[in-house]
Amino acid sequence: MNRSRLAPGAGIVTVPGGLPVLRTAEGGFLRIDTGGTDPRELVARLTQGEGTHPDPAELGSLVAAFEQAGHAVTEPRRPPLTGRTVHLLGDPLLTEPLSRFAAAEGAEVHPATADDVAGLAGRRDTAVVWCLDSPVPDGLWDTADRLPSRHTAWLRCHREGAHTWIEPLASAPGDVTAAHVRRRRLAATAAHRELAAYWAGHRTSDTGPHPTEASAALIAALLTADLITWANGEPPRGAALPAHRRLRRMDLRDLTVTEHPVLPVPEVAPLPAPSARATA
Repeated sequence: MNRSRLAPGAGIVTVPGGLPVLRTAEGGFLRIDTGGTDPRELVARLTQGEGTHPDPAELGSLVAAFEQAGHAVTEPRRPPLTGRTVHLLGDPLLTEPLSRFAAAEGAEVHPATADDVAGLAGRRDTAVVWCLDSPVPDGLWDTADRLPSRHTAWLRCHREGAHTWIEPLASAPGDVTAAHVRRRRLAATAAHRELAAYWAGHRTSDTGPHPTEASAALIAALLTADLITWANGEPPRGAALPAHRRLRRMDLRDLTVTEHPVLPVPEVAPLPAPSARATA
């Protein structure tokens, strides 16, 4: 029969002269009262695989307590992106490591083109990730920005000079889109005219720096972490900002990453039409 074992990340620490201690996957320590059971039997039971004999009653109760608390599991852990499909677009130096990382976490990964994006709307277990080693041309992401309103996840990054921007994960109506990020950034700088001109292409030719193997791997890892958050449906423990409200900037010169909160931009109601004046 298939018997439970310690959950991934959990372990039992033997304290000299004292009771055994459970180190949880979260890093906490819990004393274990084994009662009349030899602690060595409990350790052996929770670290073995298959077995053919039922557990003695007291040992079985201990194991059941571990299972109920999530510290012992029967089934092996499934990769977190199992059952999810990820479509990748953009520059290969970023999409190639991301493809490997997402597949390693269980995702079904497919290359895509800009023409494919509209047809992916409405697929709830699907994410579209677009990675650019350049600024975003005006209008390029307009179609993809409509994906979250149809419950298809939308994640993206791009580079401006020495900085790569990793924009918030959007997977539901009302989440932060690329257009929202642009508006927020323009509103936050006194050089909004210059920034808008830079985005529109009124700039000198690109001088880099381009992502290196190390920085590309880090960008891909951060994007993969956001995809896992999307698949889990909840923010990771200890996260300072949730993935759908977090704009990250990576300095490619020293690989420092800073986080900035960002909110969606509400739709502005049109001004009321002027009332007609009575004529004499």
